[in-house]
Amino acid sequence: MLELKHIKKYYHVGDTLTKAQDDVSVAFRKQEFVAILGPSGSGKTTMLNIIGGLDRYDSGDLVIKGKSTKDFKDADWDAYRNNSVGFIFQSYNLISHLSIMENVEMGMTLSGVPAAEKKRRAEDALIRVGLKDHMHKNPSQLSGGQMQRVAIARAIANDPEILLADEPTGALDSETSEEIMKLIQELSRERLVIMVTHNPQLAHKYADRVIEFADGQIRKDSNPHVEGEKGDEFKLNRTKMSYWTALKLSFNNIRTKKGRTFLTVFASSIGIIGIAVVLALSNGFQKQIDKTQSEAMASMPVTIAQVGTDTNAMMTGTQQKTFSKHQYVTAEKSDADKAQHINKLSQKYLDYVNAMPKKDAKNIATTYGTGLNLVRKVNGTYETVSFSTSDPDSNAVNASAMMAASTGIGGSVYPIDRSGGQSFLKTYYKVIAGRYPTKATDIVLVVNKDNSLNINALKNLGFSPKEGTKLKFNELVGTKLQLIANDDYYQQLPTGNFIPTQDLAKAASQSGTKTLTVTGILRVKSKNSDGLLASGVAYSAALTKAVMTANEDSAIVTAQTASETNVMTGARMDAATRSAWLASLGAKSTPSAIQIYPTNFKDKDKVLSYLDKYNKGKKKADRVIYTDLAGTVSDMTGGLMDAITYVLVAFAGISLVTSMIMIAIITYTSVLERTKEIGVLKALGARKKDITRVFDAETFILGFGAGLFGIFVAWALTFPINAVLLKVTSLSGVAQLNPTHALVLVVISTILTILGGHVPARMAAKKDAAIALRAE
Repeated sequence: MLELKHIKKYYHVGDTLTKAQDDVSVAFRKQEFVAILGPSGSGKTTMLNIIGGLDRYDSGDLVIKGKSTKDFKDADWDAYRNNSVGFIFQSYNLISHLSIMENVEMGMTLSGVPAAEKKRRAEDALIRVGLKDHMHKNPSQLSGGQMQRVAIARAIANDPEILLADEPTGALDSETSEEIMKLIQELSRERLVIMVTHNPQLAHKYADRVIEFADGQIRKDSNPHVEGEKGDEFKLNRTKMSYWTALKLSFNNIRTKKGRTFLTVFASSIGIIGIAVVLALSNGFQKQIDKTQSEAMASMPVTIAQVGTDTNAMMTGTQQKTFSKHQYVTAEKSDADKAQHINKLSQKYLDYVNAMPKKDAKNIATTYGTGLNLVRKVNGTYETVSFSTSDPDSNAVNASAMMAASTGIGGSVYPIDRSGGQSFLKTYYKVIAGRYPTKATDIVLVVNKDNSLNINALKNLGFSPKEGTKLKFNELVGTKLQLIANDDYYQQLPTGNFIPTQDLAKAASQSGTKTLTVTGILRVKSKNSDGLLASGVAYSAALTKAVMTANEDSAIVTAQTASETNVMTGARMDAATRSAWLASLGAKSTPSAIQIYPTNFKDKDKVLSYLDKYNKGKKKADRVIYTDLAGTVSDMTGGLMDAITYVLVAFAGISLVTSMIMIAIITYTSVLERTKEIGVLKALGARKKDITRVFDAETFILGFGAGLFGIFVAWALTFPINAVLLKVTSLSGVAQLNPTHALVLVVISTILTILGGHVPARMAAKKDAAIALRAE
């Protein structure tokens, strides 16, 4: 069954050489009870450890069922101990933080026995050793004799072929020793039992065979055995500890040290708490900044007008460093005139702007100078109305203003997002009556924060309020206006001139007339923003585009296009006045302005970069100049919050590194505390990888727990932080912990603690099993 051939094991301590095994050769039968006697230091325990695979021999050979172990690797010895050997120790070596059942099941757990089978075997083993009524207790609840019986149950539960007992009665009284010896003697009828003892009386009374050992050699063998030649009959089944088992072992150990575990988790979580709070504040402040930026961009869009200002061309007289000594005056254009630039807003340019990435600018408003022929039925009679906010009762109106008033130019134009929705209005304006507009013929009234509305806008819509008059919402919402096409609004006289029709009722009833409806009353959402839209009427850019398309071939447009004089008044017009007049009639498809609405300064910079690309390589006259009112604010705030966040996270990260070092120290301490447990696990067949896994599992639990605890504390801190910030800054809900950030921090905490504890875990795995078992 088992044979030692010329085994040698020497220990060198300084200049001293100890021969623990000095050319030992002995064979054992398959079933017998062998007692090994000898004085302390004679080498009997070393021989037992070599047989059990806990110690390695220097030379010779250990043959098991005809198989040599000379070429055994660590994994082979682990499998051998798990499958073929059961250990009974003098000091029991039970794992204190496991129950009796779990202690007995451990060897089977390592060999992969199914749960039901494992439980059945453990119960049978405990019943066999007389612990039927104690199997659900913990080791601390048992006497010394009962704990030794548990150790025996653990040794036989996996049905080993070899049972090794090292002073099994050394810590017991004589009566209990007799009981244990009878139990071991009974077990020897089924397997080979080798026992090391100092008690010759017990050895001769119960053992079948007594071997006397001294100075590393066998001096006497009462019943020697010679092993016959046999083939290799020995089979190894590899052991493997599951992650779940490693977690369970570590959790049970941590659970027995609740105070230290809590302090460890708390200390390790400080870095997580710091970073989480910083990120929560950063997240909240960034949202406040984004909101402020968005509001700023809503009231300060990037604007491209027909006439732009080239800031690079702005030259002032004050830049001249010396006074002129000439005796003459030079005629020169003003700086403002020099900076004036005519933008060619061609269809090609419009297509280029509309091809801009939607993520950079969701809203683009293209405004046309097309006038609107508006009438409204007031007290049964149709009257001309307009969206203008100028005083309709004022006499100080020039010719251009008269033309503008006659065509209904005025009001504010709001953008419709490029997907066709009303994201601009819904983002920045709140409906206080009615609803948001849904189509081009829906118009809205924009009021100030105090619900006041421009009185001139109301008068121009046909109402007759006095200053201070209070109009109910339902008096305004639902108001209908008729938008009349040019051919129905203007009639041509025999002289060839055109005048507005006198029969407004007839014009309003024509098929080409559209009905505009006041669908809602809107007010800016933010207290800190005045918004883009002025108090009065607001309508979509799509409305003027539709009117221009409908009127571009009308009779008055055709006539005015062919004439240098005003077809209504007969007066001559300069080029600028004629161009504006044609645009108001709907003759020109060139927009009067393009307004681009990025949602933040970073996107604005991308928009400007995109617009600048169009001008590359073009002559000055062909370039399109834009106005960026928000540029200076962008330079001041861009990246400020990110920079602050990075600095604070870096400082908080230092505590994370400290936590990592502390976890390494704690794991090392745990390794020292659990040295004997490591030896027991190795004796049961645990691999180095399994031992490492146990301690990695412990650091995983600590790291994961620290992460969760840190996130919980950080989340709880957001409430008092927000209360203080609300009182100090009037900003609500600033500290907001992003769930994604929380999850990432838990993962980081777990990974860092595993890394911090892995080196001590590897140290634990490399511990010598025999030395570990002797640790106190």
